[in-house]
Amino acid sequence: MASMSFSMQIAEFIAKTKANQDLVVRAITLKIDNKLVQRSPVGDAKYWKSKPPPGYTGGRFRANWQLSIGSPTAGVRDLIDKDGSATIAAHGSVISTAKAGDVIYLVNNLPYAKRIEEGWSRQAPVGVVALTVVEFRTIVDNAVNGVRDGTTASEFAQGYSTYKL
Repeated sequence: MASMSFSMQIAEFIAKTKANQDLVVRAITLKIDNKLVQRSPVGDAKYWKSKPPPGYTGGRFRANWQLSIGSPTAGVRDLIDKDGSATIAAHGSVISTAKAGDVIYLVNNLPYAKRIEEGWSRQAPVGVVALTVVEFRTIVDNAVNGVRDGTTASEFAQGYSTYKL
């Protein structure tokens, strides 16, 4: 069997490197998405000064995290996601298409999102985005190391819904 030419080896290396870059971007995005959604407070009426509206259920803030590539999503969603799993699962299809060089947006357009980020909620006294930004370097390092040692690729192969970062 003939050995591969040097140019073919270079082309294979480039293709693998590009695929690895995309995988790192996806791993980072998924980890940040998970952190933002799971850290988002869920309304607990027992701490409120006034009674909640009839039929109130917490989880609207979690359900309003919107992930997009290329431009930020506008508007709010009329959904409830108390545990965040539906929101994270919905983002999986977008994350699976992310590539190195893409501009990825994670936005929450609810009018009170800024107040929550400024410590308005007892459940998130330092916000959710600021805390995740502090951890960004570690998130990137873990994603790169996971791709390098092959654990990230195998976890992605199992599916986004079971991926634990």
